[in-house]
Amino acid sequence: MSEKELLASCIQYLKLKRIFHYRQNTGALVDKERGKFLRYGVVGGTDIVAVIKGKYIGIECKVGKNKQSPGQIEFEKNLVEAGGIYLIIRDVQTLAELL
Repeated sequence: MSEKELLASCIQYLKLKRIFHYRQNTGALVDKERGKFLRYGVVGGTDIVAVIKGKYIGIECKVGKNKQSPGQIEFEKNLVEAGGIYLIIRDVQTLAELL
């Protein structure tokens, strides 16, 4: 299973359970017309944000031996210090168990 497929499965699960969530896209690109580097989203931000009973839950999807980037590690640290929950999910069953 690819991370894209895992992400889609997690989003489907959250929809079925009627858990408020949204896909958080992050990345960067070069605007060739303006010659500018553009970044969107939060560096290291999780793939999915869910809110359950007022609690911010960041969900990062990883498959195989894929690991967090330095930006993701920093985001996790900051989120947890702020009182949020950070989950690294490798299969939908684990997401269901943790939520």
